[in-house]
Amino acid sequence: MAAVEILKDMFFIQRGFLNANHFVFRLDKPVLIDTGYLPDFGTTEKLISDAGVDLRETGLIISTHCHCDHIGGNKRIQEISGCEILTHRAHKHYMDTGDSLNPWWSYYNQKADFYKCTGTLSDGDVITIGPHDFEVMETPGHSRDGLVLYNADNRILLSSDTLWESDVGPTTMAIEGEEMFQSMLESLEKIEPLEVKTVFPGHGKPFNDFAGAIRKSRKVIKDCLENREKIGMSQIKKLMIYTLLMEGETDEEQFGSDIINALWFKEAVDRFLEEDYESVYRRFMDGFISRDIVIRKDGNIFTTVDP
Repeated sequence: MAAVEILKDMFFIQRGFLNANHFVFRLDKPVLIDTGYLPDFGTTEKLISDAGVDLRETGLIISTHCHCDHIGGNKRIQEISGCEILTHRAHKHYMDTGDSLNPWWSYYNQKADFYKCTGTLSDGDVITIGPHDFEVMETPGHSRDGLVLYNADNRILLSSDTLWESDVGPTTMAIEGEEMFQSMLESLEKIEPLEVKTVFPGHGKPFNDFAGAIRKSRKVIKDCLENREKIGMSQIKKLMIYTLLMEGETDEEQFGSDIINALWFKEAVDRFLEEDYESVYRRFMDGFISRDIVIRKDGNIFTTVDP
């Protein structure tokens, strides 16, 4: 979890599933890319401080998209530093209009604060951070406002949730629309020609097999397009664990009731699985417990997944 210097004065901080990875540029006016999940801001602040950056001096935050695990520190850091925040234009629109649905926050009952986006980034923009130039590429799919950043000199791709090593990010067709998987495929096609030595994803460790990751992502997406049940299964699996990470150790009975009655869960089951809610919940929870992804203790449950 400690910061690792990957280029001169550019540090990578790997988090887990609840918090997106961060990038910290140790400059006179520090630059941050993505700021984790709001309730874990204390840990985020310490990790960035350990990288030698005082958040009060922050000059700029770049947000790769609007989901809560990537923007959690934005408002607090902006309040103490007065920093600029650059985002995709759709992201800025959500913040300007107080839209908590399209960023998924209210749909999944996630904690997040609105903040002031001071500018936007678009396809083909080049942003210079210290001695490093990054090309901006719009990559909708996982989120309509998705951005990746590419440094050609060092063949580094900051892929956010557009590209993971062996899977794809959570999908929410109820918000992103039926076209989201096609958009994901188009975004993979868009970045595929890049010469990439190292990928730094939004979650997980850095990896070097760029072409292999694209092949794996395509396979996951195409499998979902051919079997819609897999869409619902992936969404429920990831969001049940994400919700448990948000809550921490919690009463098992209450957690089950909350999930079964959640709008997102009911919509996913109705849209993709067409089974009764209780059976679907029990099937997933029993699977998590059998694989030690979730631990049951004295009537409570908690997950072993890294936050």
